Amino acid sequence: MRRAGLLGGLVLLQGVAALFFVSDIAMSVLGVRSTPISWQTREILEIAAALGLVLGVVLGWLALRQSMAGKARAEASLRQVQRAFRDHLEATFRDWGLTPAEHDVALFSVKGLSIQEIAALRDTSEGTVKAQSNAIYRKAGVSGRAQLMSLFLEDLLAEDGAAALQDRAG
Repeated sequence: MRRAGLLGGLVLLQGVAALFFVSDIAMSVLGVRSTPISWQTREILEIAAALGLVLGVVLGWLALRQSMAGKARAEASLRQVQRAFRDHLEATFRDWGLTPAEHDVALFSVKGLSIQEIAALRDTSEGTVKAQSNAIYRKAGVSGRAQLMSLFLEDLLAEDGAAALQDRAG
């Protein structure tokens, strides 16, 4: 919230400074100014507006840097969780004793691919993929794809699931 207020103030400061310069030029061109201001006052206003713009650029750059660093941290954390989830899948598949073909089918199933898509990717028949899927469900102790998916979703949604997954990643 504090950061949003700072950025809002920064935009306001730059807007006021830019408005000063634009209005000063417009009034000069249109001859609107009826009473001239002293050159000292004019110089002080121009210096203040210029400092406002410079400060806006510096603070904007700092905000951008901070935002990019936050994005990099979030991406690193996501990669770590993805790696941990993949490790969790691999360990679970090993515990179930899946064959290499069943492993591939299980991974594609968890990714949400259909029987037809898996068969096309593996260059096998749909009947073969269905048989391998049934073997996977039997070894996992579930009755279908939805339950297979829920096994892994439960791990992710458990209160300490993310921490457990990260611990497995090492």
